[in-house]
Amino acid sequence: MDFNRKLKPCEHEIIKEGNSDVLRINCFGCPHLPTIESSSTGMALVIDKLIEVPSASKIVLLDRRNYEYNYDQTSILKEIANLYKYLIHEKNIINLSLNRSIGAYSEFSSVNIQRLIMGRLKQDPIGAYVEIKRMIREEKIKLEKTEFFNESSIRTDYLELLTKLLRLLENTKMISLSKEYLNGHEVGSREIYRYILKPTLTPDFMFTKIMATPPLNGEELDSYSVGKETEVNIFKIPGEIQNLYHLNPPEFKLSEDEYELLDLARNALIETKPEKDNFVDPSRMRQTFINIGKDLINELANHKGIELSSGQLNNLSKILVRYTVGFGLIEVLLEDPKIQDITINGPIGESPIFVVHQDYDECITNIIPNKEDGESWASKFRILSGRPLDEANPILDTELSTEKARARVSVMNKPLNPVGLAFALRRHRDNPWTYPLFIKNRMMSPLAAGLLSFLVDGNRTILFAGTRSSGKTSVLGSTLVEIMRKYRIITIEDTQELQVDYLRKLNYNIQPMKVRSALTKTTSELGADEGIRTSLRFGDSALIIGEVRSKEAAALYEAMRIGALSNVVAGTIHGADPYGVFDRVVNDLKVPRTSFKATDIIVVSNPVRSADGLTKNRRILQITEVRKHWEKDPLREKGFVDLMKYNSKTDTLEPTQDLINGDSETLKSIASNIKEYIGNWDAVWDNIMLRAKIKQTLVSYSETMDIPSLLEASFVIKSNDMFHQISGSVKNEIGSHDPKKIFFEWEEWLKRSIKNKSMWQSQYI
Repeated sequence: MDFNRKLKPCEHEIIKEGNSDVLRINCFGCPHLPTIESSSTGMALVIDKLIEVPSASKIVLLDRRNYEYNYDQTSILKEIANLYKYLIHEKNIINLSLNRSIGAYSEFSSVNIQRLIMGRLKQDPIGAYVEIKRMIREEKIKLEKTEFFNESSIRTDYLELLTKLLRLLENTKMISLSKEYLNGHEVGSREIYRYILKPTLTPDFMFTKIMATPPLNGEELDSYSVGKETEVNIFKIPGEIQNLYHLNPPEFKLSEDEYELLDLARNALIETKPEKDNFVDPSRMRQTFINIGKDLINELANHKGIELSSGQLNNLSKILVRYTVGFGLIEVLLEDPKIQDITINGPIGESPIFVVHQDYDECITNIIPNKEDGESWASKFRILSGRPLDEANPILDTELSTEKARARVSVMNKPLNPVGLAFALRRHRDNPWTYPLFIKNRMMSPLAAGLLSFLVDGNRTILFAGTRSSGKTSVLGSTLVEIMRKYRIITIEDTQELQVDYLRKLNYNIQPMKVRSALTKTTSELGADEGIRTSLRFGDSALIIGEVRSKEAAALYEAMRIGALSNVVAGTIHGADPYGVFDRVVNDLKVPRTSFKATDIIVVSNPVRSADGLTKNRRILQITEVRKHWEKDPLREKGFVDLMKYNSKTDTLEPTQDLINGDSETLKSIASNIKEYIGNWDAVWDNIMLRAKIKQTLVSYSETMDIPSLLEASFVIKSNDMFHQISGSVKNEIGSHDPKKIFFEWEEWLKRSIKNKSMWQSQYI
C-alpha cells in the first residue's frame, strides 16, 4: 500500500468509498502520535481537517499501522469541529461585549474565553468542558460576595456566557458519552478518550482491520493463548447479547522496523504470483513461499541495517505468506481449536466477523475484513477447489487446509447474495471425534455409545440426521473410529470433512472419493450417485456418505440393499426427526418407499437450547429403528420404534422399554447371525452394556488421572482393537463372551497402557 507515500507529512486526501468521502491523513513524519485519542495535537489537526472537509464520513490516519475511525466516531469529532466553527464566527462570544468596565475588571477579558475556544476546544473538548464547569462554580461564589452593582452586572453577563458555552458542549455526543467517566478525570489526561474513540487498526501490509484496544467497560470472561504469539480474550459487554471474541494476533505486536520490512517484502512478493498448478499442493506451495519470504526479508533487513533473530525471521515470513498466498486472519482464527464456525457477511467491510465458540457460543469479533480481502479469498477458493464461482454458479463449497487446521468453506456471491460475497467456514476438530469424547460432553450417554458400537459391528445401515450445526457429521466421523481396522472403508464426499488422512496414518484401509457438489452446475467432477455406484465395484467395503442431498439418494439405497448384510453403510442427511428423514428421502429425493426400508437405524442429533435461549448444547435426541412391516406411512403404521430417547429433565439419552425388553427387530436381526446370541436377548444386552461400560471407563480414567488423550481417536482405536481381541480370546478360552472376564482383561490392559506413557502421551499423529 503505497498510497500514503505520495502525501507529505500531515497532508490529507479525500477518496470515495461508494457514496462516502473518506478523509485520509498521512502521519508519516508528523510530530504527533497517529491516534486522535492519544494526542491532543493529533486531535486538533483532525478537527482542522474536518472543518476543511465537512463531507468526510470516515477518518483514516496513515502510518505503519493505519488507524480508522468509523462513521459514528467521525460524527462525534465533526460535532466538535462544527461547534468550533460556530463559536469562531460568534463575535459576541469572542469579544464578550464587556467593554464598559473592562479596565476595572480585567479578569473578564476575552483572553479566558479565547483560550478555551481557540486552544483547548480542538485539542481537548472534554478538558474544556471540565474547565468551564469549574469556572462557573467559582464565578457563582464570587457573584454572591459582590457588593457593587456594576461588578455584579458584569459577573452576571460573564456567568451567562460561560453557561451558554457549557450548554453547547453538553449538546455534543462527545460530552454526553464522557459523563460516566468524568469522576476523577484530570484536565489534560487523554485516558477518557479511549472510552469514546476506538479505531480499527490495520498494519500497512494488510487490508483486514482490527479493534486492537479491548473494551474498557467489558467484563473479561476468559483469556488464553493460541500458539506462542496469539492472545484471545472473551469479554461480556454491558447491554450486548453477544460476547466479544477479542483477538490479538502476532502481526499487531511488531516493531516499526518489522512493519517496514513486511510492507516492503509484501510489495515485492506480490509480484511472484503462484501459478494455478501450485494450488494442487497448497502446503508445498506455502513452504516454497515461506522460503522465498525468508530470503527476501533477510535481504531487506541487511540492506536496512536491521538485525533479526532466527525466530523473528520465521515469524515475519509466516505472516508475510499469510497475507500474500494465504487467507490472513482467517488462518489465525482457525488455529484456535475452540472455534467451531466463522461467518463473514456481505457487504464485506461493513460488519465484523462472527464466530461460534465451543464455550461461549455465538460471539462477535474485533476483526473487520475489507472488500479486497473478500475478493482475494474468493479467487483463492475458486482455484483451490477447481469449481466455478460466477453468476451461473453463485455458491461454492470447498475445504481449506492450513498447517494447523481444516475447515469446510461455503462461499456465496451475486446474484444469490445481492450485496456480494459472503463466507461461512466450519472448522473441523484437529482429531476425529470419538464416542468417549461425546460421553464426556454429554452429546450421548454411555449406553448410546455401546448400542451404536454394537450396531456398527452388526453391519447395519445408519442415517445420522439433524439440522445444520447439529453435530451429525461429527457423530458420523466418530462412528468411523468404531469400524474395525481390518475392514475396507470407502468415503464419498463433495467437500472433504471426514478425517480420512488421520485414519490412514493409523493404518485404516480407507479410500476417499470426492464428487461434484450438488449445488454446482458445471464441473468435471463425477456426481455423488456415480461415485456410489463406482464404490460398489471396489469389493466388500463399509460405505460412508458425507451427506445425502440429491439424486445420489437412489444410488445410496441401492448400496444399502446390496451391502446391508455385508458391512456398515452410513451417511448424514438433513431432518429434524425420523419422519422428517422419511419425508425428505421419499418425497424430496424421490426414493421409492419400499427402498427406504433398507434404512435400519436413524440417529437424530440437534442443538438443545437453554430456557433463556442464550446457550445451546448438541445432543443426540433419538436412536430409532425402521421396521419393515409398514406399507405407506411408517409413522401411522408404527414403522418407527425409538430405542433411545432424550430426556430434557435429566439431560441424557435414555433407553426405551422396547430396547430394555429386547423388542428390536434390528438387534434381533444382528443376533440371528451370531450363534451365541440367537434367541438370547440377555447375551445381546450384556454385550451392549459391556461396550457402554468400556466407553464410560475410558472417560472416568481420563478425568480421574487427567489424561485427555485417552479419549482421542488414536487411543480409542487401540482400545476398540483390544476389546475385539480380548473378546475373541475369551471366547476361545471359555466358549462364550463372558462380559465380566472381557472387562477385567480389558481394564488390566488399560492400566498397563497408562503406565506405559509412550502409548498415550502422543495425542496427535
